[in-house]
Amino acid sequence: MTARELDAAGITDPRLRAAYTACRRLNARHGRTYFLATRLLPVDRRAAVHALYGFARRADDIVDDLGTDATTEERAAALDVLESQWRHAVQGGEVREPVVMAAADARARHHIPERHFTDFLASMRSDLTVERYPTYADLHAYMHGSAAVIGLQMVPVLGTVVPRAEAEPYAAALGRAFQLTNFLRDVGEDLDRGRVYLPLDLLAAYGVDPELLMWSRMTGCRDPRITAALRAAAALTRGVYREAEPGIARLAPVSAPCVRTAFVLYRDILRSIERDGYAAVHRRAVVGRRRRSAVAARGLVAALAARTLPGGARTAPAVPALSRTDVRRTWARSGAELDRATGATETTSTTGTTSTTDTTRTTGTAGPAGGGER
Repeated sequence: MTARELDAAGITDPRLRAAYTACRRLNARHGRTYFLATRLLPVDRRAAVHALYGFARRADDIVDDLGTDATTEERAAALDVLESQWRHAVQGGEVREPVVMAAADARARHHIPERHFTDFLASMRSDLTVERYPTYADLHAYMHGSAAVIGLQMVPVLGTVVPRAEAEPYAAALGRAFQLTNFLRDVGEDLDRGRVYLPLDLLAAYGVDPELLMWSRMTGCRDPRITAALRAAAALTRGVYREAEPGIARLAPVSAPCVRTAFVLYRDILRSIERDGYAAVHRRAVVGRRRRSAVAARGLVAALAARTLPGGARTAPAVPALSRTDVRRTWARSGAELDRATGATETTSTTGTTSTTDTTRTTGTAGPAGGGER
């Protein structure tokens, strides 16, 4: 966490500063698309976003990456410990786990309902035993806890220009859209874990079952039925993006560019999957660095413009399309000005010492559990 972000958020306790800093490092390392978008937020809102990401990432790591030989029982026990620490922290107790400490503090500062974290942990726990979802309704119920609540946690941090309840359904839909995108992009990797997140009824409509997916994964052979099923899943996901998009205009103007940038970059993953011939069973589709830079530059322009709006402004100004030359000029502008705008190359501080922040991890493809990239 940069000292400037911590100071702006009013986080002064050295232990809390260290905890938030640990969450920021997780976000930079694993949630690169998400991290890039977060840098477009006003400086005082970034710390909470990093904390929420860190907590979600920790739970997801327990479920998926807690040592290759960890048993289901060992993962469940680790999740029990995390949940116990969380409950203790929410009740005002002291904990040592940095992500729990930071997330509990962010929850209290921004008055985020505790049920969103309870629902999230319940969905993470289901990942230990549930490997298939018979229908989209079943998957939708799972995604409430694993993805929709991530969007709901974010709403109080981002702020809105409408009553919060009016913005929440769109935030929940955006969380689902991001996760459905992950499911499509990571279908091969999920098969390696024995999981199939695409609804079985959707697959069956095209003559596909988990065994056919596994055969394709193991042999490297393509099958037109799988291509058709993945194309249908992508169409379903695009529909959820359409459902979510009107919510961006309901966010505070200074926050909307961040969410718009994440929206465009994640939706671009769908386009990459399509351009790759729906070969997600065999390889992971990625968004090119040039495209990511262009989207981020446009987001930066919008974010800077929004910060100059009068206090009563309720909508962000229109931002013109950027040419390739505009993109280069935006990123080549005065280094100090750009650093202040994006939070790049600032100094980290937890106990009074400073060091250069690593900002090189912003163009990858991993991101947050649930709503964002996993």
